[in-house]
Amino acid sequence: MTRYLIFALLAASPVVAAEWPTKPGDVPLSSAELDALAGRTLTFYDDGQSKFSAGGAYSFTYASGDSAFGTYSIADDGSVCIAYRNGFSRCDLYVRSGKRLVLIDEKGDRYPVRPE
Repeated sequence: MTRYLIFALLAASPVVAAEWPTKPGDVPLSSAELDALAGRTLTFYDDGQSKFSAGGAYSFTYASGDSAFGTYSIADDGSVCIAYRNGFSRCDLYVRSGKRLVLIDEKGDRYPVRPE
């Protein structure tokens, strides 16, 4: 019984160290760069915007103007995890790829950030 309980707890864990599908030349952001996300807004090429607030609040504004709200945290593996108010959660890895900042999601999809 204990074995099943441990497995269930591990399976329910929100963050398990992922094998991120990086490409040659991708450099994950450093701890200092991740900490510096606080207070920044990142704009993607589809005009979506991720806003990281100093207190851990997070919002994503779609090009349509609709927004989703939640909180963010930095995981041990360097990924940025978002817990949305609606119960959905996700983790993404930010990397520097050449001169670009790129978000890699858990599926391996890549979303470049517009330069500031």
